[in-house]
Amino acid sequence: MLPLEETQIIDLPDAPATHRLGEQLGRSLAAGTILLLEGDLGTGKTTLVQGIGQGLGIVAPIVSPTFTLVNEYLDGRIPLYHMDLYRLEPDEVQTLYLEQYWNGQDQPLGIVAIEWPERLISTPRPHILLTLRPLMPTGRQAHLTPVGKPDPEVWTL
Repeated sequence: MLPLEETQIIDLPDAPATHRLGEQLGRSLAAGTILLLEGDLGTGKTTLVQGIGQGLGIVAPIVSPTFTLVNEYLDGRIPLYHMDLYRLEPDEVQTLYLEQYWNGQDQPLGIVAIEWPERLISTPRPHILLTLRPLMPTGRQAHLTPVGKPDPEVWTL
């Protein structure tokens, strides 16, 4: 396993490859990791989070939190908090106090995966920006970019 110190680009030929990348992240990332997931509709953000859940050993089905906003999965190696901000405006997001999920005061630290992070007024640091871009005909490409440095070094692939 190598530390994530600069942008990594990973070709993902299909949805199962996206799921496998998520599994790898779920097995290797530490509590306190924040993933900001960017990508158009249908690029595999939820598929990736389903893989993360499997890598964490979560047995409950991982479903998109589009209408619930936050799904909490507490039964894995560490908790997984899956957020989808697609339907919200930035001022609405601010009223949700999502920082409780990454500051460790009100919730146990886990992996926080945020879909549509551009709706956040300010982004938590440090974080991993994970952008999924479509590749024709059925694949995608993942760009993983570390933003800030975790303390201690906890991002490995």
